[in-house]
Amino acid sequence: MKHTLVDLKDTGSFSGFFLDYLAGKDQLRSFYTETPDIKNFGKQIERSSFPQARRKILVDTLTLQYEGMELEEEVRANLGLLGNGNTYTITTGHQLNIFTGPLYVIYKLVTIIRACQDLKAQYPEHNFVPVYWMASEDHDFAEINHFHFNGETYRWDTDQMGAVGRFLTSDMKPLLEKLSAVPPFFHQAYQGRKTTLAQAVRSYLNHLFGEYGLLILDADNRAQKSLLQKVMEDDILHQRIKPVVDATTDQLESLGYSTQIHPRPINFFYISENGRFRITEEGGTFTLVDGDRSFTRAEIEKEIAEFPERFSPNVVLRPLYEELILPNLAYVGGPSELVYWLQLGGLFKVYDVPFPILLPRNFALILPEHVERKREKTGLDILDLFQDTESLIADQVRKTSSRELSLEMDQDELKKIFDQIREKASSIDPTLVPHVEAQQARLQRTVENIEKKFIRAEKRHHSDLRNQITALRESLFPGGTLQERYENFLNFYQNDPSFIEMLMQTFDPFDLRFNIITYGK
Repeated sequence: MKHTLVDLKDTGSFSGFFLDYLAGKDQLRSFYTETPDIKNFGKQIERSSFPQARRKILVDTLTLQYEGMELEEEVRANLGLLGNGNTYTITTGHQLNIFTGPLYVIYKLVTIIRACQDLKAQYPEHNFVPVYWMASEDHDFAEINHFHFNGETYRWDTDQMGAVGRFLTSDMKPLLEKLSAVPPFFHQAYQGRKTTLAQAVRSYLNHLFGEYGLLILDADNRAQKSLLQKVMEDDILHQRIKPVVDATTDQLESLGYSTQIHPRPINFFYISENGRFRITEEGGTFTLVDGDRSFTRAEIEKEIAEFPERFSPNVVLRPLYEELILPNLAYVGGPSELVYWLQLGGLFKVYDVPFPILLPRNFALILPEHVERKREKTGLDILDLFQDTESLIADQVRKTSSRELSLEMDQDELKKIFDQIREKASSIDPTLVPHVEAQQARLQRTVENIEKKFIRAEKRHHSDLRNQITALRESLFPGGTLQERYENFLNFYQNDPSFIEMLMQTFDPFDLRFNIITYGK
Protein backbone atom coordinates (compact mmCIF):
# COMPACT_ATOMS: atom_id res chain seq x y z
CA MET A 1 0.00 0.00 0.00
CA LYS A 2 1.14 3.55 -0.77
CA HIS A 3 -0.39 6.59 0.89
CA THR A 4 -0.06 10.16 -0.41
CA LEU A 5 -1.65 13.33 0.98
CA VAL A 6 -2.43 16.37 -1.17
CA ASP A 7 -3.92 19.74 -0.26
CA LEU A 8 -7.64 19.94 -0.90
CA LYS A 9 -7.29 23.18 -2.85
CA ASP A 10 -4.89 21.50 -5.29
CA THR A 11 -7.53 18.99 -6.36
CA GLY A 12 -9.89 21.65 -7.75
CA SER A 13 -12.78 19.65 -6.28
CA PHE A 14 -13.91 21.93 -3.45
CA SER A 15 -15.75 25.24 -3.23
CA GLY A 16 -14.07 28.46 -2.19
CA PHE A 17 -16.58 28.73 0.67
CA PHE A 18 -15.49 25.38 2.13
CA LEU A 19 -11.79 26.11 1.63
CA ASP A 20 -12.15 29.53 3.29
CA TYR A 21 -13.72 27.84 6.32
CA LEU A 22 -10.84 25.37 6.56
CA ALA A 23 -8.33 28.19 6.18
CA GLY A 24 -9.94 30.05 9.09
CA LYS A 25 -10.58 33.18 7.03
CA ASP A 26 -11.36 36.15 9.27
CA GLN A 27 -14.63 37.03 7.52
CA LEU A 28 -16.11 33.64 8.52
CA ARG A 29 -14.80 33.53 12.08
CA SER A 30 -18.01 34.88 13.66
CA PHE A 31 -20.13 32.10 12.15
CA TYR A 32 -18.74 29.26 14.29
CA THR A 33 -17.09 28.70 17.65
CA GLU A 34 -13.93 26.60 17.20
CA THR A 35 -11.83 25.50 14.24
CA PRO A 36 -11.53 21.73 13.62
CA ASP A 37 -8.25 21.32 15.51
CA ILE A 38 -7.93 18.63 18.18
CA LYS A 39 -6.46 21.21 20.57
CA ASN A 40 -9.75 23.14 20.52
CA PHE A 41 -11.85 20.30 21.89
CA GLY A 42 -10.90 21.18 25.46
CA LYS A 43 -12.66 24.52 25.04
CA GLN A 44 -15.62 22.80 23.39
CA ILE A 45 -15.90 20.43 26.37
CA GLU A 46 -15.93 23.40 28.76
CA ARG A 47 -18.68 24.99 26.69
CA SER A 48 -20.78 21.83 26.63
CA SER A 49 -23.78 21.44 28.91
CA PHE A 50 -26.04 18.44 28.56
CA PRO A 51 -28.71 17.69 31.18
CA GLN A 52 -28.65 14.26 32.81
CA ALA A 53 -32.35 13.84 32.05
CA ARG A 54 -31.58 14.03 28.32
CA ARG A 55 -28.78 11.50 28.75
CA LYS A 56 -31.25 9.08 30.26
CA ILE A 57 -33.66 9.54 27.35
CA LEU A 58 -30.78 8.98 24.91
CA VAL A 59 -29.55 5.82 26.63
CA ASP A 60 -33.06 4.44 27.04
CA THR A 61 -33.84 5.14 23.37
CA LEU A 62 -30.70 3.44 22.10
CA THR A 63 -31.14 0.50 24.45
CA LEU A 64 -34.65 -0.02 23.10
CA GLN A 65 -33.51 0.30 19.48
CA TYR A 66 -30.74 -2.29 19.99
CA GLU A 67 -33.07 -4.73 21.76
CA GLY A 68 -32.72 -8.28 20.47
CA MET A 69 -29.49 -7.63 18.55
CA GLU A 70 -26.17 -9.37 19.12
CA LEU A 71 -23.83 -6.61 20.24
CA GLU A 72 -20.07 -6.36 20.34
CA GLU A 73 -18.61 -5.60 23.75
CA GLU A 74 -17.45 -2.20 22.43
CA VAL A 75 -21.06 -1.23 21.63
CA ARG A 76 -22.26 -2.33 25.07
CA ALA A 77 -19.43 -0.38 26.69
CA ASN A 78 -20.27 2.81 24.79
CA LEU A 79 -23.96 2.48 25.63
CA GLY A 80 -22.95 2.34 29.28
CA LEU A 81 -20.55 5.27 29.00
CA LEU A 82 -23.24 7.50 27.48
CA GLY A 83 -24.92 7.68 30.87
CA ASN A 84 -21.86 9.40 32.37
CA GLY A 85 -21.53 13.17 32.48
CA ASN A 86 -17.96 13.05 31.14
CA THR A 87 -18.95 11.25 27.93
CA TYR A 88 -19.41 13.13 24.67
CA THR A 89 -20.38 12.17 21.15
CA ILE A 90 -18.82 12.80 17.76
CA THR A 91 -21.60 12.54 15.21
CA THR A 92 -22.16 12.14 11.52
CA GLY A 93 -25.39 11.60 9.66
CA HIS A 94 -26.54 10.42 6.29
CA GLN A 95 -29.45 9.14 4.27
CA LEU A 96 -30.27 5.45 4.40
CA ASN A 97 -28.66 4.49 1.09
CA ILE A 98 -29.12 0.84 0.23
CA PHE A 99 -25.99 -1.29 0.70
CA THR A 100 -24.30 1.81 2.28
CA GLY A 101 -24.43 3.86 -0.94
CA PRO A 102 -21.31 5.72 -2.11
CA LEU A 103 -17.88 5.22 -0.56
CA TYR A 104 -17.90 8.49 1.33
CA VAL A 105 -20.57 7.16 3.71
CA ILE A 106 -17.98 4.64 4.89
CA TYR A 107 -15.41 7.45 5.08
CA LYS A 108 -17.72 9.46 7.34
CA LEU A 109 -18.05 6.57 9.76
CA VAL A 110 -14.33 5.85 9.80
CA THR A 111 -13.68 9.55 10.47
CA ILE A 112 -15.92 9.74 13.55
CA ILE A 113 -14.50 6.51 14.98
CA ARG A 114 -10.90 7.64 14.45
CA ALA A 115 -11.72 11.08 15.88
CA CYS A 116 -13.03 9.46 19.08
CA GLN A 117 -9.88 7.36 19.37
CA ASP A 118 -7.62 10.39 18.94
CA LEU A 119 -9.68 12.51 21.35
CA LYS A 120 -9.48 9.82 24.04
CA ALA A 121 -5.69 9.85 23.71
CA GLN A 122 -5.64 13.67 23.93
CA TYR A 123 -8.23 13.99 26.74
CA PRO A 124 -8.03 10.69 28.70
CA GLU A 125 -10.23 11.96 31.53
CA HIS A 126 -13.20 12.09 29.14
CA ASN A 127 -14.96 9.52 26.99
CA PHE A 128 -15.88 9.93 23.32
CA VAL A 129 -18.49 7.87 21.53
CA PRO A 130 -19.05 7.77 17.72
CA VAL A 131 -22.71 8.18 16.75
CA TYR A 132 -24.27 7.66 13.35
CA TRP A 133 -27.48 9.64 12.92
CA MET A 134 -29.74 7.82 10.49
CA ALA A 135 -31.71 10.23 8.32
CA SER A 136 -34.66 7.88 8.68
CA GLU A 137 -37.28 10.62 8.21
CA ASP A 138 -36.02 11.72 4.81
CA HIS A 139 -38.54 11.11 2.01
CA ASP A 140 -36.35 11.53 -1.09
CA PHE A 141 -36.24 7.85 -2.01
CA ALA A 142 -34.73 8.46 -5.46
CA GLU A 143 -31.48 9.56 -3.82
CA ILE A 144 -31.02 6.34 -1.85
CA ASN A 145 -32.64 3.57 -3.91
CA HIS A 146 -29.56 2.60 -5.94
CA PHE A 147 -25.85 1.90 -5.73
CA HIS A 148 -22.98 1.16 -8.12
CA PHE A 149 -21.09 -2.12 -7.88
CA ASN A 150 -18.83 -3.96 -10.35
CA GLY A 151 -19.70 -1.58 -13.16
CA GLU A 152 -23.46 -2.07 -12.72
CA THR A 153 -26.18 0.05 -11.14
CA TYR A 154 -28.54 -1.82 -8.84
CA ARG A 155 -31.89 -0.29 -7.92
CA TRP A 156 -34.65 -1.02 -5.41
CA ASP A 157 -38.10 -0.38 -6.85
CA THR A 158 -40.97 0.08 -4.43
CA ASP A 159 -44.28 1.91 -4.30
CA GLN A 160 -43.86 2.83 -0.64
CA MET A 161 -43.95 6.52 0.24
CA GLY A 162 -43.11 8.76 3.16
CA ALA A 163 -40.25 8.56 5.66
CA VAL A 164 -37.81 6.05 4.15
CA GLY A 165 -36.72 4.63 7.50
CA ARG A 166 -40.22 3.20 7.88
CA PHE A 167 -40.17 1.44 4.49
CA LEU A 168 -40.47 -2.35 4.71
CA THR A 169 -37.67 -4.24 2.96
CA SER A 170 -39.85 -7.25 2.12
CA ASP A 171 -40.21 -6.10 -1.51
CA MET A 172 -36.43 -5.97 -1.93
CA LYS A 173 -36.35 -9.68 -2.76
CA PRO A 174 -35.91 -9.26 -6.57
CA LEU A 175 -32.90 -7.01 -5.97
CA LEU A 176 -31.37 -9.39 -3.41
CA GLU A 177 -31.69 -12.26 -5.88
CA LYS A 178 -29.54 -10.30 -8.35
CA LEU A 179 -26.97 -9.77 -5.60
CA SER A 180 -26.45 -13.30 -4.39
CA ALA A 181 -22.68 -12.75 -4.29
CA VAL A 182 -22.72 -9.87 -1.79
CA PRO A 183 -21.79 -10.69 1.83
CA PRO A 184 -24.50 -12.63 3.68
CA PHE A 185 -24.84 -10.01 6.42
CA PHE A 186 -26.60 -7.76 3.90
CA HIS A 187 -29.12 -10.48 3.08
CA GLN A 188 -29.65 -11.11 6.78
CA ALA A 189 -30.17 -7.39 7.39
CA TYR A 190 -32.79 -6.93 4.67
CA GLN A 191 -34.73 -10.16 5.15
CA GLY A 192 -37.86 -10.32 7.26
CA ARG A 193 -41.46 -9.51 6.43
CA LYS A 194 -41.64 -6.63 8.91
CA THR A 195 -38.06 -5.38 8.73
CA THR A 196 -37.84 -1.63 8.14
CA LEU A 197 -35.09 0.07 6.19
CA ALA A 198 -33.86 1.76 9.39
CA GLN A 199 -33.59 -1.62 11.13
CA ALA A 200 -31.73 -3.09 8.15
CA VAL A 201 -29.22 -0.24 8.08
CA ARG A 202 -28.61 -0.61 11.82
CA SER A 203 -28.06 -4.34 11.35
CA TYR A 204 -25.44 -4.18 8.60
CA LEU A 205 -23.63 -1.15 10.01
CA ASN A 206 -23.49 -2.88 13.38
CA HIS A 207 -21.89 -5.84 11.61
CA LEU A 208 -19.32 -3.63 9.88
CA PHE A 209 -18.53 -1.19 12.70
CA GLY A 210 -19.70 -2.81 15.93
CA GLU A 211 -16.17 -3.81 16.89
CA TYR A 212 -15.27 -0.10 16.88
CA GLY A 213 -18.13 0.82 19.23
CA LEU A 214 -20.25 2.72 16.69
CA LEU A 215 -23.70 3.63 18.01
CA ILE A 216 -26.52 4.02 15.48
CA LEU A 217 -29.39 6.35 16.37
CA ASP A 218 -32.84 6.61 14.83
CA ALA A 219 -34.26 9.91 16.10
CA ASP A 220 -37.71 9.20 14.65
CA ASN A 221 -39.27 8.50 18.05
CA ARG A 222 -41.62 10.12 20.55
CA ALA A 223 -39.25 10.37 23.51
CA GLN A 224 -36.67 12.48 21.70
CA LYS A 225 -39.16 14.45 19.60
CA SER A 226 -40.69 15.61 22.92
CA LEU A 227 -37.47 17.58 23.52
CA LEU A 228 -38.19 19.51 20.32
CA GLN A 229 -41.72 20.65 21.19
CA LYS A 230 -40.71 24.24 22.01
CA VAL A 231 -39.03 24.53 18.60
CA MET A 232 -42.10 23.01 16.94
CA GLU A 233 -44.31 25.66 18.54
CA ASP A 234 -41.94 28.49 17.61
CA ASP A 235 -41.69 27.35 14.01
CA ILE A 236 -45.18 26.08 13.21
CA LEU A 237 -47.32 28.39 15.34
CA HIS A 238 -45.20 31.55 15.30
CA GLN A 239 -42.87 31.06 12.28
CA ARG A 240 -39.87 32.42 14.18
CA ILE A 241 -37.17 30.25 12.61
CA LYS A 242 -36.99 31.64 9.07
CA PRO A 243 -36.10 35.25 10.04
CA VAL A 244 -33.25 34.05 12.28
CA VAL A 245 -31.68 31.83 9.61
CA ASP A 246 -32.33 34.41 6.88
CA ALA A 247 -30.36 37.02 8.85
CA THR A 248 -27.28 34.78 9.01
CA THR A 249 -27.73 33.77 5.38
CA ASP A 250 -27.84 37.42 4.31
CA GLN A 251 -24.57 38.08 6.16
CA LEU A 252 -22.85 35.19 4.38
CA GLU A 253 -24.19 36.22 0.98
CA SER A 254 -23.04 39.80 1.56
CA LEU A 255 -19.53 38.34 1.85
CA GLY A 256 -19.93 36.78 -1.60
CA TYR A 257 -20.69 33.20 -0.54
CA SER A 258 -23.35 31.02 -2.15
CA THR A 259 -25.52 29.48 0.54
CA GLN A 260 -26.87 25.94 0.57
CA ILE A 261 -30.20 25.99 2.41
CA HIS A 262 -33.20 28.29 2.35
CA PRO A 263 -35.69 28.11 5.22
CA ARG A 264 -39.42 28.04 4.63
CA PRO A 265 -41.96 29.87 6.78
CA ILE A 266 -42.59 26.46 8.41
CA ASN A 267 -39.69 24.00 8.59
CA PHE A 268 -41.43 20.91 9.91
CA PHE A 269 -43.09 18.11 7.99
CA TYR A 270 -46.04 16.11 9.23
CA ILE A 271 -45.58 12.33 9.19
CA SER A 272 -48.41 9.83 8.94
CA GLU A 273 -48.90 6.36 7.52
CA ASN A 274 -49.69 8.07 4.21
CA GLY A 275 -46.41 9.96 3.85
CA ARG A 276 -44.33 12.93 4.97
CA PHE A 277 -46.02 16.22 4.15
CA ARG A 278 -44.85 19.81 4.16
CA ILE A 279 -46.94 22.14 6.33
CA THR A 280 -48.16 25.54 5.15
CA GLU A 281 -50.24 28.15 6.97
CA GLU A 282 -52.68 30.65 5.56
CA GLY A 283 -55.29 32.61 7.47
CA GLY A 284 -54.88 30.49 10.58
CA THR A 285 -55.38 27.20 8.72
CA PHE A 286 -52.49 24.72 8.60
CA THR A 287 -52.52 22.54 5.49
CA LEU A 288 -50.52 19.45 4.51
CA VAL A 289 -49.16 20.01 0.99
CA ASP A 290 -50.26 17.10 -1.23
CA GLY A 291 -52.02 15.64 1.80
CA ASP A 292 -55.68 15.30 2.66
CA ARG A 293 -55.73 17.03 6.01
CA SER A 294 -55.76 20.51 7.51
CA PHE A 295 -55.73 21.87 11.06
CA THR A 296 -56.97 24.92 12.88
CA ARG A 297 -54.44 26.66 15.09
CA ALA A 298 -55.90 25.03 18.19
CA GLU A 299 -55.87 21.60 16.54
CA ILE A 300 -52.24 21.73 15.45
CA GLU A 301 -51.20 23.13 18.83
CA LYS A 302 -52.91 20.13 20.44
CA GLU A 303 -51.25 17.80 17.92
CA ILE A 304 -47.79 19.15 18.86
CA ALA A 305 -48.52 18.71 22.55
CA GLU A 306 -49.92 15.19 22.29
CA PHE A 307 -48.11 13.69 19.28
CA PRO A 308 -44.66 15.32 18.80
CA GLU A 309 -43.53 12.17 16.99
CA ARG A 310 -45.76 13.18 14.07
CA PHE A 311 -43.59 16.22 13.29
CA SER A 312 -40.33 15.91 11.38
CA PRO A 313 -37.70 18.67 11.08
CA ASN A 314 -36.39 19.60 7.65
CA VAL A 315 -32.74 20.25 6.76
CA VAL A 316 -32.82 23.64 8.52
CA LEU A 317 -33.85 22.22 11.89
CA ARG A 318 -32.34 18.73 11.85
CA PRO A 319 -28.94 20.02 13.11
CA LEU A 320 -30.59 21.77 16.06
CA TYR A 321 -32.57 18.63 16.87
CA GLU A 322 -29.36 16.60 16.79
CA GLU A 323 -27.56 18.91 19.20
CA LEU A 324 -30.57 19.04 21.54
CA ILE A 325 -30.64 15.28 22.06
CA LEU A 326 -26.91 14.41 21.98
CA PRO A 327 -23.97 15.46 24.21
CA ASN A 328 -22.20 16.32 20.99
CA LEU A 329 -18.86 18.07 20.47
CA ALA A 330 -18.41 17.86 16.71
CA TYR A 331 -20.35 17.13 13.56
CA VAL A 332 -18.44 15.35 10.79
CA GLY A 333 -19.66 16.07 7.28
CA GLY A 334 -18.81 16.77 3.69
CA PRO A 335 -18.21 20.19 2.12
CA SER A 336 -21.84 21.05 1.35
CA GLU A 337 -23.01 19.93 4.78
CA LEU A 338 -20.49 21.93 6.74
CA VAL A 339 -21.06 25.18 4.88
CA TYR A 340 -24.82 24.97 5.43
CA TRP A 341 -24.20 24.50 9.16
CA LEU A 342 -22.54 27.94 9.05
CA GLN A 343 -25.97 29.39 8.24
CA LEU A 344 -27.33 28.10 11.55
CA GLY A 345 -25.18 29.78 14.19
CA GLY A 346 -27.82 32.40 14.97
CA LEU A 347 -30.43 29.70 15.47
CA PHE A 348 -28.25 27.89 18.01
CA LYS A 349 -27.78 31.12 19.95
CA VAL A 350 -31.55 31.68 20.15
CA TYR A 351 -32.00 28.29 21.83
CA ASP A 352 -28.78 28.52 23.86
CA VAL A 353 -27.46 25.28 22.37
CA PRO A 354 -23.65 24.93 21.99
CA PHE A 355 -22.64 25.06 18.33
CA PRO A 356 -20.50 21.98 17.52
CA ILE A 357 -17.08 21.96 15.95
CA LEU A 358 -17.51 21.32 12.23
CA LEU A 359 -15.00 18.64 11.25
CA PRO A 360 -14.64 17.63 7.59
CA ARG A 361 -14.86 13.93 6.87
CA ASN A 362 -11.82 12.27 5.38
CA PHE A 363 -11.60 12.43 1.58
CA ALA A 364 -9.94 9.72 -0.48
CA LEU A 365 -9.17 8.34 -3.91
CA ILE A 366 -8.27 4.66 -4.02
CA LEU A 367 -6.06 3.39 -6.83
CA PRO A 368 -5.99 -0.38 -7.20
CA GLU A 369 -2.45 -1.47 -7.98
CA HIS A 370 -3.25 -2.37 -11.60
CA VAL A 371 -4.65 1.15 -12.10
CA GLU A 372 -1.57 2.67 -10.47
CA ARG A 373 0.62 0.81 -12.96
CA LYS A 374 -1.41 2.33 -15.80
CA ARG A 375 -0.97 5.78 -14.27
CA GLU A 376 2.78 5.34 -14.10
CA LYS A 377 2.82 4.13 -17.70
CA THR A 378 1.14 7.32 -18.89
CA GLY A 379 3.57 9.48 -16.90
CA LEU A 380 0.73 11.30 -15.15
CA ASP A 381 1.28 12.90 -11.77
CA ILE A 382 -1.23 12.13 -8.99
CA LEU A 383 -2.68 15.64 -9.14
CA ASP A 384 -2.99 15.43 -12.92
CA LEU A 385 -5.79 12.95 -12.36
CA PHE A 386 -8.05 15.66 -10.96
CA GLN A 387 -8.11 17.56 -14.28
CA ASP A 388 -10.95 16.95 -16.70
CA THR A 389 -10.16 14.31 -19.31
CA GLU A 390 -9.80 16.56 -22.38
CA SER A 391 -7.50 19.04 -20.61
CA LEU A 392 -5.41 16.16 -19.34
CA ILE A 393 -5.07 14.66 -22.81
CA ALA A 394 -4.12 18.04 -24.28
CA ASP A 395 -1.42 18.57 -21.62
CA GLN A 396 0.05 15.11 -22.19
CA VAL A 397 0.01 15.57 -25.98
CA ARG A 398 1.98 18.80 -25.55
CA LYS A 399 4.51 17.04 -23.32
CA THR A 400 4.99 13.96 -25.50
CA SER A 401 4.73 15.39 -29.01
CA SER A 402 7.89 15.77 -31.08
CA ARG A 403 6.28 18.73 -32.79
CA GLU A 404 6.13 22.31 -31.54
CA LEU A 405 2.47 22.85 -30.70
CA SER A 406 2.64 25.91 -28.50
CA LEU A 407 2.20 29.35 -30.05
CA GLU A 408 3.06 31.12 -26.81
CA MET A 409 6.26 32.64 -28.27
CA ASP A 410 4.31 33.78 -31.32
CA GLN A 411 1.76 35.43 -29.03
CA ASP A 412 4.63 37.25 -27.30
CA GLU A 413 5.94 38.47 -30.66
CA LEU A 414 2.44 39.57 -31.64
CA LYS A 415 2.17 41.53 -28.41
CA LYS A 416 5.47 43.31 -29.07
CA ILE A 417 4.33 44.27 -32.57
CA PHE A 418 1.04 45.66 -31.30
CA ASP A 419 2.80 47.55 -28.51
CA GLN A 420 4.73 49.39 -31.22
CA ILE A 421 1.57 49.94 -33.30
CA ARG A 422 -0.25 51.26 -30.23
CA GLU A 423 2.52 53.81 -29.59
CA LYS A 424 2.37 55.02 -33.20
CA ALA A 425 -1.42 55.24 -33.09
CA SER A 426 -1.31 57.20 -29.84
CA SER A 427 1.12 59.72 -31.28
CA ILE A 428 -1.00 60.20 -34.41
CA ASP A 429 -4.48 60.23 -32.83
CA PRO A 430 -5.23 58.80 -29.33
CA THR A 431 -8.74 57.86 -30.44
CA LEU A 432 -7.18 55.17 -32.67
CA VAL A 433 -5.85 53.23 -29.64
CA PRO A 434 -9.13 51.38 -28.83
CA HIS A 435 -9.33 50.22 -32.45
CA VAL A 436 -5.75 48.90 -32.31
CA GLU A 437 -6.44 47.08 -29.03
CA ALA A 438 -9.60 45.51 -30.47
CA GLN A 439 -7.65 44.23 -33.48
CA GLN A 440 -4.95 42.87 -31.16
CA ALA A 441 -7.54 40.98 -29.09
CA ARG A 442 -9.10 39.57 -32.28
CA LEU A 443 -5.77 38.31 -33.58
CA GLN A 444 -4.84 36.84 -30.19
CA ARG A 445 -8.06 34.83 -30.23
CA THR A 446 -7.27 33.70 -33.76
CA VAL A 447 -3.82 32.46 -32.70
CA GLU A 448 -5.35 30.68 -29.67
CA ASN A 449 -7.82 28.91 -31.96
CA ILE A 450 -5.02 27.89 -34.30
CA GLU A 451 -3.12 26.39 -31.33
CA LYS A 452 -6.22 24.44 -30.30
CA LYS A 453 -6.48 23.07 -33.84
CA PHE A 454 -2.79 22.07 -33.71
CA ILE A 455 -3.48 20.13 -30.51
CA ARG A 456 -6.66 18.51 -31.85
CA ALA A 457 -4.79 17.36 -34.94
CA GLU A 458 -1.92 16.03 -32.83
CA LYS A 459 -4.35 14.18 -30.55
CA ARG A 460 -5.38 12.12 -33.56
CA HIS A 461 -1.76 10.95 -33.85
CA HIS A 462 -1.80 9.85 -30.18
CA SER A 463 -4.89 7.65 -30.07
CA ASP A 464 -3.23 5.11 -27.75
CA LEU A 465 -2.36 7.81 -25.22
CA ARG A 466 -5.85 9.24 -25.50
CA ASN A 467 -7.45 5.85 -24.89
CA GLN A 468 -5.18 5.14 -21.92
CA ILE A 469 -5.95 8.45 -20.23
CA THR A 470 -9.68 8.19 -20.93
CA ALA A 471 -9.84 4.68 -19.45
CA LEU A 472 -7.74 5.72 -16.45
CA ARG A 473 -9.86 8.76 -15.71
CA GLU A 474 -13.12 6.83 -16.08
CA SER A 475 -11.95 4.12 -13.70
CA LEU A 476 -11.09 6.67 -11.00
CA PHE A 477 -13.62 9.42 -11.75
CA PRO A 478 -16.65 7.55 -13.14
CA GLY A 479 -18.87 9.87 -15.09
CA GLY A 480 -16.49 12.71 -14.26
CA THR A 481 -17.31 12.64 -10.54
CA LEU A 482 -15.09 11.82 -7.59
CA GLN A 483 -14.77 8.08 -7.01
CA GLU A 484 -15.95 8.43 -3.40
CA ARG A 485 -19.23 9.95 -4.58
CA TYR A 486 -20.04 7.11 -6.98
CA GLU A 487 -18.48 3.74 -6.21
CA ASN A 488 -19.70 1.44 -3.44
CA PHE A 489 -17.30 0.08 -0.83
CA LEU A 490 -18.11 -3.50 -1.92
CA ASN A 491 -15.88 -2.93 -4.96
CA PHE A 492 -12.98 -3.17 -2.50
CA TYR A 493 -14.46 -5.06 0.47
CA GLN A 494 -15.40 -8.09 -1.65
CA ASN A 495 -11.74 -8.70 -2.43
CA ASP A 496 -10.48 -7.74 1.01
CA PRO A 497 -12.74 -7.79 4.11
CA SER A 498 -10.00 -5.87 5.95
CA PHE A 499 -10.73 -2.83 3.75
CA ILE A 500 -12.37 -0.88 6.59
CA GLU A 501 -9.52 -1.68 8.97
CA MET A 502 -7.09 -0.41 6.30
CA LEU A 503 -8.99 2.89 6.29
CA MET A 504 -8.86 2.99 10.09
CA GLN A 505 -5.10 2.67 9.96
CA THR A 506 -4.70 5.18 7.12
CA PHE A 507 -7.09 8.05 7.85
CA ASP A 508 -6.18 10.84 10.25
CA PRO A 509 -9.37 12.75 11.07
CA PHE A 510 -7.49 15.91 11.97
CA ASP A 511 -5.29 15.97 8.85
CA LEU A 512 -7.43 18.00 6.49
CA ARG A 513 -5.81 16.81 3.27
CA PHE A 514 -6.96 14.49 0.49
CA ASN A 515 -5.87 10.85 0.81
CA ILE A 516 -4.54 9.07 -2.28
CA ILE A 517 -4.28 5.36 -1.46
CA THR A 518 -2.73 2.75 -3.74
CA TYR A 519 -4.24 -0.46 -2.52
CA GLY A 520 -5.28 -3.96 -3.56
CA LYS A 521 -5.13 -5.65 -6.92
